Amino acid sequence: MPELPDITVYIEALEKRVLGRVLERVDIISPFVLRTYEPPLGAASGKRCAGISRLGKRIVFELADDPLTADRSPLFLVIHLMIAGRLHWFPAAPKINRKLTLAAFRFDNGALTLTEAGSKRRASIHLVSGTAGLSEFGRGGLEPLEISLEQFAGRLRSENHTLKRSLTDPRLFSGIGNAYSDEMLHRAKLSPLLLSSKISDEQIAALYAAVQDVLREWIERLRAEAGDNFPEKVTAFRPEMAVHGKYQQPCPVCGVPVQRIRYADNETNYCARCQTGDRLLADRALSRLLKGDWPKSIDELL
Repeated sequence: MPELPDITVYIEALEKRVLGRVLERVDIISPFVLRTYEPPLGAASGKRCAGISRLGKRIVFELADDPLTADRSPLFLVIHLMIAGRLHWFPAAPKINRKLTLAAFRFDNGALTLTEAGSKRRASIHLVSGTAGLSEFGRGGLEPLEISLEQFAGRLRSENHTLKRSLTDPRLFSGIGNAYSDEMLHRAKLSPLLLSSKISDEQIAALYAAVQDVLREWIERLRAEAGDNFPEKVTAFRPEMAVHGKYQQPCPVCGVPVQRIRYADNETNYCARCQTGDRLLADRALSRLLKGDWPKSIDELL
Protein backbone atom coordinates (compact mmCIF):
# COMPACT_ATOMS: atom_id res chain seq x y z
CA MET A 1 0.00 0.00 0.00
CA PRO A 2 1.40 3.44 -0.86
CA GLU A 3 2.38 5.18 2.37
CA LEU A 4 3.42 8.69 3.38
CA PRO A 5 6.57 8.93 1.19
CA ASP A 6 4.81 7.49 -1.87
CA ILE A 7 1.72 9.67 -1.42
CA THR A 8 3.89 12.75 -0.88
CA VAL A 9 5.67 12.22 -4.20
CA TYR A 10 2.38 11.45 -5.96
CA ILE A 11 0.98 14.76 -4.70
CA GLU A 12 4.04 16.73 -5.77
CA ALA A 13 3.78 15.26 -9.27
CA LEU A 14 0.05 15.97 -9.42
CA GLU A 15 0.51 19.57 -8.28
CA LYS A 16 2.84 20.18 -11.23
CA ARG A 17 0.23 18.84 -13.64
CA VAL A 18 -3.30 19.59 -12.45
CA LEU A 19 -3.17 22.30 -9.79
CA GLY A 20 -5.24 25.17 -11.17
CA ARG A 21 -6.50 23.06 -14.08
CA VAL A 22 -10.14 22.27 -14.82
CA LEU A 23 -11.48 18.76 -14.21
CA GLU A 24 -13.69 18.34 -17.23
CA ARG A 25 -15.22 15.02 -16.18
CA VAL A 26 -14.69 11.76 -14.33
CA ASP A 27 -15.28 8.47 -16.14
CA ILE A 28 -16.05 5.54 -13.85
CA ILE A 29 -15.01 2.26 -15.47
CA SER A 30 -15.64 -0.01 -12.48
CA PRO A 31 -18.83 1.00 -10.64
CA PHE A 32 -17.60 -0.48 -7.35
CA VAL A 33 -14.84 2.13 -7.00
CA LEU A 34 -17.29 5.02 -6.40
CA ARG A 35 -18.52 4.86 -2.79
CA THR A 36 -20.71 7.99 -2.62
CA TYR A 37 -23.81 9.20 -4.46
CA GLU A 38 -24.40 12.62 -2.90
CA PRO A 39 -23.24 14.98 -4.23
CA PRO A 40 -23.46 13.30 -7.64
CA LEU A 41 -20.15 12.71 -9.38
CA GLY A 42 -21.22 14.99 -12.20
CA ALA A 43 -21.00 17.91 -9.77
CA ALA A 44 -17.20 17.66 -10.02
CA SER A 45 -17.22 18.36 -13.75
CA GLY A 46 -16.08 21.84 -14.67
CA LYS A 47 -14.52 22.53 -11.29
CA ARG A 48 -10.97 23.82 -10.97
CA CYS A 49 -8.40 21.94 -8.89
CA ALA A 50 -7.71 24.38 -6.05
CA GLY A 51 -5.51 22.11 -3.96
CA ILE A 52 -4.14 18.61 -3.50
CA SER A 53 -3.33 17.17 -0.10
CA ARG A 54 -2.75 13.97 1.84
CA LEU A 55 -5.17 12.72 4.48
CA GLY A 56 -3.57 9.65 6.03
CA LYS A 57 -2.98 7.41 3.04
CA ARG A 58 -5.64 9.15 0.96
CA ILE A 59 -5.13 11.73 -1.79
CA VAL A 60 -7.55 14.64 -1.67
CA PHE A 61 -8.38 16.96 -4.58
CA GLU A 62 -10.07 20.20 -3.62
CA LEU A 63 -12.41 21.25 -6.42
CA ALA A 64 -13.87 24.73 -6.51
CA ASP A 65 -15.84 27.04 -8.74
CA ASP A 66 -13.86 29.74 -10.45
CA PRO A 67 -14.02 32.00 -8.56
CA LEU A 68 -15.25 30.26 -5.40
CA THR A 69 -18.42 32.03 -4.31
CA ALA A 70 -19.20 32.67 -0.67
CA ASP A 71 -22.39 30.60 -0.74
CA ARG A 72 -20.89 27.50 -2.31
CA SER A 73 -18.57 25.05 -0.52
CA PRO A 74 -15.74 23.33 -2.35
CA LEU A 75 -16.01 19.68 -3.28
CA PHE A 76 -13.38 17.17 -2.23
CA LEU A 77 -12.52 14.17 -4.36
CA VAL A 78 -10.95 11.58 -2.05
CA ILE A 79 -8.96 8.67 -3.50
CA HIS A 80 -7.75 5.73 -1.43
CA LEU A 81 -5.36 3.49 -3.36
CA MET A 82 -5.43 0.69 -0.79
CA ILE A 83 -2.90 -2.09 -1.57
CA ALA A 84 -2.85 -2.36 -5.35
CA GLY A 85 -4.26 0.95 -6.57
CA ARG A 86 -1.97 3.16 -8.65
CA LEU A 87 -2.21 6.48 -10.49
CA HIS A 88 -0.98 7.21 -14.02
CA TRP A 89 -0.73 10.50 -15.90
CA PHE A 90 -1.24 10.96 -19.63
CA PRO A 91 -0.78 14.32 -21.42
CA ALA A 92 -3.27 13.15 -24.07
CA ALA A 93 -6.38 10.98 -23.93
CA PRO A 94 -5.20 7.46 -23.02
CA LYS A 95 -6.40 4.13 -24.34
CA ILE A 96 -8.29 2.60 -21.42
CA ASN A 97 -7.41 -0.92 -20.29
CA ARG A 98 -10.80 -1.89 -18.87
CA LYS A 99 -9.38 -4.89 -16.98
CA LEU A 100 -7.15 -2.72 -14.80
CA THR A 101 -8.57 0.80 -14.97
CA LEU A 102 -11.15 1.78 -12.39
CA ALA A 103 -11.61 5.44 -13.31
CA ALA A 104 -10.24 8.22 -15.52
CA PHE A 105 -10.10 11.87 -14.48
CA ARG A 106 -10.15 14.09 -17.58
CA PHE A 107 -8.48 17.45 -17.04
CA ASP A 108 -8.18 20.22 -19.59
CA ASN A 109 -4.49 19.34 -20.08
CA GLY A 110 -4.46 15.54 -19.82
CA ALA A 111 -5.87 12.56 -17.98
CA LEU A 112 -5.21 10.81 -14.70
CA THR A 113 -6.20 7.15 -14.45
CA LEU A 114 -6.70 4.99 -11.39
CA THR A 115 -5.80 1.33 -11.88
CA GLU A 116 -5.82 -1.64 -9.55
CA ALA A 117 -3.97 -4.91 -10.09
CA GLY A 118 -5.44 -8.24 -9.03
CA SER A 119 -9.03 -9.40 -8.73
CA LYS A 120 -9.88 -7.70 -5.42
CA ARG A 121 -11.36 -4.24 -5.82
CA ARG A 122 -10.39 -2.30 -2.70
CA ALA A 123 -9.44 1.14 -4.02
CA SER A 124 -12.12 3.76 -3.55
CA ILE A 125 -13.31 7.19 -4.68
CA HIS A 126 -15.49 9.46 -2.57
CA LEU A 127 -16.89 12.86 -3.51
CA VAL A 128 -17.90 14.98 -0.51
CA SER A 129 -19.00 18.55 0.01
CA GLY A 130 -17.21 20.99 2.29
CA THR A 131 -14.71 20.54 5.08
CA ALA A 132 -17.37 18.87 7.24
CA GLY A 133 -17.72 16.09 4.69
CA LEU A 134 -13.95 15.75 4.39
CA SER A 135 -13.51 15.53 8.16
CA GLU A 136 -15.31 12.18 8.17
CA PHE A 137 -12.16 10.61 6.69
CA GLY A 138 -9.84 11.89 9.39
CA ARG A 139 -8.65 9.18 11.79
CA GLY A 140 -6.94 11.47 14.28
CA GLY A 141 -3.37 10.29 13.73
CA LEU A 142 -0.53 12.75 14.30
CA GLU A 143 1.58 13.74 11.33
CA PRO A 144 4.91 11.98 12.09
CA LEU A 145 7.08 14.62 10.40
CA GLU A 146 5.37 17.50 12.19
CA ILE A 147 5.55 16.40 15.82
CA SER A 148 8.08 16.71 18.61
CA LEU A 149 9.69 13.88 20.50
CA GLU A 150 7.40 14.64 23.45
CA GLN A 151 4.28 14.44 21.26
CA PHE A 152 5.51 11.21 19.70
CA ALA A 153 6.17 9.66 23.11
CA GLY A 154 2.80 10.75 24.46
CA ARG A 155 0.87 9.30 21.54
CA LEU A 156 2.91 6.07 21.50
CA ARG A 157 2.24 5.48 25.19
CA SER A 158 -1.43 6.49 25.00
CA GLU A 159 -2.41 2.88 24.25
CA ASN A 160 -0.72 -0.42 25.02
CA HIS A 161 0.04 -2.15 21.73
CA THR A 162 3.02 -3.71 20.01
CA LEU A 163 5.27 -1.13 18.37
CA LYS A 164 4.36 -2.52 14.95
CA ARG A 165 0.66 -2.01 15.59
CA SER A 166 1.15 1.41 17.18
CA LEU A 167 3.15 2.78 14.25
CA THR A 168 0.60 1.54 11.70
CA ASP A 169 -2.52 2.58 13.63
CA PRO A 170 -4.02 5.58 11.74
CA ARG A 171 -5.61 6.78 15.00
CA LEU A 172 -2.13 7.25 16.45
CA PHE A 173 0.09 8.22 13.51
CA SER A 174 -0.85 9.29 10.00
CA GLY A 175 0.45 7.68 6.83
CA ILE A 176 2.71 4.91 8.20
CA GLY A 177 2.02 1.39 6.98
CA ASN A 178 3.49 -2.08 6.86
CA ALA A 179 6.57 -1.39 4.75
CA TYR A 180 8.06 1.70 6.36
CA SER A 181 7.24 0.55 9.90
CA ASP A 182 9.49 -2.49 9.30
CA GLU A 183 12.27 -0.16 8.20
CA MET A 184 11.78 2.17 11.17
CA LEU A 185 11.89 -0.62 13.74
CA HIS A 186 14.99 -2.11 12.15
CA ARG A 187 16.69 1.30 12.11
CA ALA A 188 15.83 1.77 15.80
CA LYS A 189 16.93 -1.81 16.66
CA LEU A 190 13.59 -2.56 18.32
CA SER A 191 11.41 -5.65 18.29
CA PRO A 192 8.12 -5.20 16.40
CA LEU A 193 6.40 -7.03 19.28
CA LEU A 194 7.76 -4.83 22.08
CA LEU A 195 4.78 -3.36 23.94
CA SER A 196 4.48 0.40 23.98
CA SER A 197 3.88 0.27 27.74
CA LYS A 198 7.33 -1.27 28.26
CA ILE A 199 9.40 0.97 26.01
CA SER A 200 12.07 3.09 27.69
CA ASP A 201 12.72 6.79 27.12
CA GLU A 202 15.94 5.90 25.29
CA GLN A 203 14.11 3.49 23.02
CA ILE A 204 11.42 6.06 22.26
CA ALA A 205 14.10 8.57 21.30
CA ALA A 206 15.69 6.01 18.98
CA LEU A 207 12.33 5.15 17.39
CA TYR A 208 11.40 8.81 16.96
CA ALA A 209 14.70 9.46 15.18
CA ALA A 210 14.19 6.38 12.99
CA VAL A 211 10.68 7.50 12.01
CA GLN A 212 11.97 10.94 11.00
CA ASP A 213 15.01 9.61 9.15
CA VAL A 214 13.26 6.78 7.28
CA LEU A 215 10.39 8.93 6.06
CA ARG A 216 12.62 11.83 4.97
CA GLU A 217 15.16 9.55 3.31
CA TRP A 218 12.50 7.72 1.32
CA ILE A 219 10.76 10.90 0.24
CA GLU A 220 14.08 12.09 -1.18
CA ARG A 221 14.78 8.70 -2.79
CA LEU A 222 11.38 8.62 -4.49
CA ARG A 223 11.69 12.25 -5.61
CA ALA A 224 15.05 11.50 -7.20
CA GLU A 225 13.72 8.35 -8.84
CA ALA A 226 10.73 10.12 -10.40
CA GLY A 227 12.60 13.28 -11.40
CA ASP A 228 10.33 15.34 -13.64
CA ASN A 229 8.32 12.29 -14.63
CA PHE A 230 5.15 11.03 -13.04
CA PRO A 231 5.97 8.30 -10.47
CA GLU A 232 5.20 4.94 -12.06
CA LYS A 233 7.32 2.56 -9.96
CA VAL A 234 5.27 2.78 -6.78
CA THR A 235 5.83 -0.40 -4.79
CA ALA A 236 6.23 -1.53 -1.18
CA PHE A 237 9.15 -3.77 -2.09
CA ARG A 238 12.36 -2.02 -2.97
CA PRO A 239 15.90 -3.39 -3.20
CA GLU A 240 17.27 -0.57 -1.03
CA MET A 241 15.08 -1.55 1.92
CA ALA A 242 16.82 -3.21 4.84
CA VAL A 243 14.26 -5.80 5.93
CA HIS A 244 10.82 -5.25 4.40
CA GLY A 245 10.20 -7.90 1.77
CA LYS A 246 13.66 -9.35 2.41
CA TYR A 247 12.71 -12.65 4.07
CA GLN A 248 15.75 -15.00 4.23
CA GLN A 249 17.98 -12.39 2.62
CA PRO A 250 20.95 -11.15 4.66
CA CYS A 251 20.42 -8.23 7.00
CA PRO A 252 22.55 -5.33 5.66
CA VAL A 253 23.85 -4.65 9.17
CA CYS A 254 24.75 -8.07 10.59
CA GLY A 255 24.33 -10.48 7.68
CA VAL A 256 21.96 -13.01 9.29
CA PRO A 257 18.80 -13.95 7.34
CA VAL A 258 15.84 -11.62 7.74
CA GLN A 259 12.87 -13.26 9.46
CA ARG A 260 9.14 -12.68 9.18
CA ILE A 261 5.83 -13.08 10.96
CA ARG A 262 2.90 -13.69 8.63
CA TYR A 263 -0.69 -12.78 9.40
CA ALA A 264 -3.69 -12.27 7.12
CA ASP A 265 -2.56 -10.28 4.07
CA ASN A 266 0.46 -8.73 5.80
CA GLU A 267 3.77 -9.78 7.19
CA THR A 268 6.29 -8.24 9.56
CA ASN A 269 9.94 -8.47 8.58
CA TYR A 270 12.72 -8.12 11.15
CA CYS A 271 16.29 -9.08 11.98
CA ALA A 272 16.54 -11.34 15.03
CA ARG A 273 20.13 -10.35 15.74
CA CYS A 274 19.65 -6.59 15.42
CA GLN A 275 16.18 -6.27 16.89
CA THR A 276 15.22 -9.13 19.23
CA GLY A 277 18.45 -10.23 20.91
CA ASP A 278 18.73 -13.30 18.63
CA ARG A 279 15.23 -14.47 19.64
CA LEU A 280 12.93 -15.73 16.89
CA LEU A 281 9.42 -14.35 17.10
CA ALA A 282 6.72 -16.98 16.78
CA ASP A 283 4.97 -17.17 13.46
CA ARG A 284 1.47 -18.29 14.42
CA ALA A 285 1.03 -20.84 11.64
CA LEU A 286 4.52 -22.32 11.65
CA SER A 287 5.05 -22.30 15.42
CA ARG A 288 1.77 -24.12 15.95
CA LEU A 289 2.70 -26.67 13.32
CA LEU A 290 6.22 -27.30 14.61
CA LYS A 291 5.37 -26.89 18.33
CA GLY A 292 8.40 -28.14 20.30
CA ASP A 293 10.54 -28.15 17.17
CA TRP A 294 10.09 -24.41 16.64
CA PRO A 295 13.58 -22.82 16.96
CA LYS A 296 13.84 -20.26 19.73
CA SER A 297 16.91 -18.37 18.48
CA ILE A 298 18.53 -17.38 15.22
CA ASP A 299 21.53 -19.58 16.08
CA GLU A 300 19.27 -22.66 16.30
CA LEU A 301 17.85 -21.79 12.89
CA LEU A 302 21.29 -21.34 11.36
